[in-house]
Amino acid sequence: MILALDAALGRCSACVVSDGIVLAQRHQDGGRGQAALLAPMVAEVLTEAGITAAALTAVAVTVGPGSFTGLRAAIALAQGISAGAGCKLIGVTVAEALIAALPASAASRDVWVAIDSRRDRVFLLRGADQAAYALDALPAATGRISVAGDAAIAVACRLAARGTASVMLTDARRPDAAMVAVVAARRLAGDLPILPVEPIYIDAPEAKLPAGGLRPTPR
Repeated sequence: MILALDAALGRCSACVVSDGIVLAQRHQDGGRGQAALLAPMVAEVLTEAGITAAALTAVAVTVGPGSFTGLRAAIALAQGISAGAGCKLIGVTVAEALIAALPASAASRDVWVAIDSRRDRVFLLRGADQAAYALDALPAATGRISVAGDAAIAVACRLAARGTASVMLTDARRPDAAMVAVVAARRLAGDLPILPVEPIYIDAPEAKLPAGGLRPTPR
């Protein structure tokens, strides 16, 4: 019995899966504030599935790359539920969740996961390699490539225009909790290595410590 959560990109979702069967699921697309919907969604899917947190085998959550706020909120909620229920906590990357949603024809190609980082840049995930690129300075591409992620259209168009690769644009744009649960089940079965449940960032945080340091501790 797996509770899966996601708020990494422009979607917030939660689901309960038992032996590969989705018992309850909620999702909502949108922008800011999505992470605040996760806790009510969790309560709803647990109630619909007819279970309490104590019945869970594991809690799974996307760890990034993605929205700073969404990742932190979802991971914190997953950590709290896991600790309270005494069950396992499992991390799933955005790329893993998106690739799990691809049909065999797309997954058999080299998969590029493109995440919008704004300012005409993308986070590009290719296997173990992940880096930020300007849209007009994408790496060289050859062979057969599938493109997923919320920046997939922009990246696929630029790659196709070069004419150096066979490019397939997929419709896997945002992670979904049900696919997070699929990957988590593989981790539970030992088919995938354990992943630390810590947020994955490509860019350094924009917030900086004050030049003069933090305020003194109040006495």
